[in-house]
Amino acid sequence: MECYLDNSATTRCFDETIKAVEEEMKTYYGNPSSMHKKGFEAEKKIREVTKIIASTLKCEESEIIYTSGGTEADNMALIGIARAYKRQGKHIITSSIEHAAILQTAEFLKEEGFEITYLPTDEKGIVDLEELKKSVREDTILVSIMGVNNEIGTVQPIEEISKIVKEKNPSALFHVDAVQAYGKIKLIPKKMGIDLMSVSGHKIHGPKGVGFLYVSYKTKIKPIIFGGGQQKALRSGTENVCGIMGLGAAVEKLFATFDDDTKRMRELREYMIEGLLKIDGVRINGGQGEEAAPHIVSASISGVRAEVLLHSLEDKGIYISSGSACASNKPAVSETLKAISLPKELLDSTVRFSFSVFTSKEEIDYTLDCLKEIIEKLRMYVRR
Repeated sequence: MECYLDNSATTRCFDETIKAVEEEMKTYYGNPSSMHKKGFEAEKKIREVTKIIASTLKCEESEIIYTSGGTEADNMALIGIARAYKRQGKHIITSSIEHAAILQTAEFLKEEGFEITYLPTDEKGIVDLEELKKSVREDTILVSIMGVNNEIGTVQPIEEISKIVKEKNPSALFHVDAVQAYGKIKLIPKKMGIDLMSVSGHKIHGPKGVGFLYVSYKTKIKPIIFGGGQQKALRSGTENVCGIMGLGAAVEKLFATFDDDTKRMRELREYMIEGLLKIDGVRINGGQGEEAAPHIVSASISGVRAEVLLHSLEDKGIYISSGSACASNKPAVSETLKAISLPKELLDSTVRFSFSVFTSKEEIDYTLDCLKEIIEKLRMYVRR
């Protein structure tokens, strides 16, 4: 049996996604900037997808900018806002558990003369709201907080964060890295006070190499890529029509059954946690209930190294992660796990299971059975 439980790293494409990509390659392959029929056809397909995406966010179609994925969208949000509002201030706030696409961009801006404040979190990974209140200043131009943590699945109180920011400084902007949140929790930017939001296609059964940045029409942003002036000169370069059509098909499919799918994933999450906690020495990390995303389970297993467990499960056809896929090939200890004050002896013993609409109860049962067997053997080996 093969069990793919690493959906936070990437997801299997929907059949509809594959069909849309093939359709573009065979029929709608024109350059959307070309002034002939094939160009117009491609441009029309982009507009159709934009309409689909905008409907899921209840936003204007003009507020969607296509990117190569979540990393570019995050970079564009931080650097683009920093450059657009630097005369207003040079203070940016983020959290200590953000994705590297945010943290490393923040460090780049620090070298450019911006001041960065990193907010701490509690043991569940929720941003310290009192520290946020203290940190917002007159010269704060941007606050960037992820919607769902990619390692432990904690859902941040987005509306409350936005309210605090806007009350302290109405001109400060609020960016949400929604790479793990879009398609998993409900997100309505205008209702939630979000000015910018990053999304990646391959996390929601779309193709790799495509994503988008939502930018409120009231928000100024400077481009970070220059060239042919596509997308209102905010993101130059020929649009990835193939990726965009695949993304549109994935979004349409995902949101057609959003409520049922997220409910089922949440039930699977609770079922797996219940099974994991029956194993001695297992600790579940992150929030619970509504403070947790429906698709991520972070578990620390005492006496077992995460990398060894990962490969032992791989031998059984089970695929999981020892943390963020973007950092899983690096020996560095997770900043998120350190931020939630996980005991030192568990930092190298934490794994992530992540689900999708394809995940079944049978896969969870098989994984739990294998875990019990493998953990017992690994611990016996360690004791010897």
